[in-house]
This record gives sequence, structure tokens and C-alpha cells, in this order.
Amino acid sequence: MNESTSVPVRERLLAAAAVLFYEQGIAATGIDSITKRAGVAKQSLYNHFASKADLVAAYLQVRHQEWLDLYARRLEKVETPRQGVLAVFAAYQDHAELAYENGFRGCGLLNAAAELPAGAEGRDIVRMHKEEVEQILHGHLQAMFSDRHTADVLARHLAFLLEGAITRSGLEGSSVCMQQASVMAERLLDEAQRTAS
Repeated sequence: MNESTSVPVRERLLAAAAVLFYEQGIAATGIDSITKRAGVAKQSLYNHFASKADLVAAYLQVRHQEWLDLYARRLEKVETPRQGVLAVFAAYQDHAELAYENGFRGCGLLNAAAELPAGAEGRDIVRMHKEEVEQILHGHLQAMFSDRHTADVLARHLAFLLEGAITRSGLEGSSVCMQQASVMAERLLDEAQRTAS
């Protein structure tokens, strides 16, 4: 094992887990393959994570932050609430266009949640991520519409549109569905604004 690199062991383990969990799935990825890819001794993993479940939870937090960072970069160019809504869709498109070793396979958070049992900490992390994305949408929509009910309903519709589009993008291995979803979102916003006026 070569543990003499300048990258901290915890970061190397998380980076290795991120690739392997995404490519192979959580259940199919053993601790040995993670430590081998990270170039660390097996005990090093347990020095940083209490269990595989603990490592999975940390991985999901990293994925959550990864998306938030993509969204924050898009948000820097936003000047209106409408653009803010579309920035959420653009961040998902950016997510689909990241350089994955073996191509895009969909939302890593949802992929992980599908493998985890009910009540697992990881599922709670994924649910909180999805709820936060919906709240971000809701915040932009509240700035667009004085009627809270409109913002509530539209945030839910757009959140579901995002989930369907990112799932389909994963199946197709491209960001085309995310581009199409953004166009659909614009139409929903146009229709809601016409109804509100």
C-alpha cells in the first residue's frame, strides 16, 4: 500500500468509494476494492469510518454537496427568480455531463437509495437532498408568484419533472433529457404566469 501521498487518507477513501459505488453499486462494492483503489490499508478505512454504512453515508453527503456546488455556480449568473428555477435544471444537466469513468448512470443518490433498506441513514440523506432541491425551487417560485398555493404546486411538479428527467438521462447515458426537461419547465412557468395574471 502506498499511503505516502499528500491527499489525506479519508479523502482518498471517499474518492475511491465514490467511483466504485457509482459504477458498481453499493452492495457489489467490497471494502477490499475500496481500500485497494485508494491505495491504503484496510485498517485505515476503519480508522476513518466506523462501518461500511458510515462510509456510504459520508459518500452520499459528498454527492449532495457536489450538486449544491454545481447549483451555486449556476446561481452566480442568475438575475431573476425564473432564471433561478432554470439554474436548478442546469445544475442537474451539469451533473449529467460530469466526467464519469464509464459514463453517466443517473443520480448517484437515487441509485444508492434504491439499494438501501428502509430506515437506513443513507436513505434519509437522499430524501433530505431531494427535499432541499424542492425547497430551492419553491424559494424561487415564491418570488415569482404571490399565491403560495401556486408556488407549492409548481415546486412539486418541477421536482417530479427533475426526477423523471434525471432517471431517464441515466438510462440513456446523456444529458439530452435534462435539456428537454428545462424546456418543459419553461413552458410550465409560462403557463403558470399566464394563469396568475
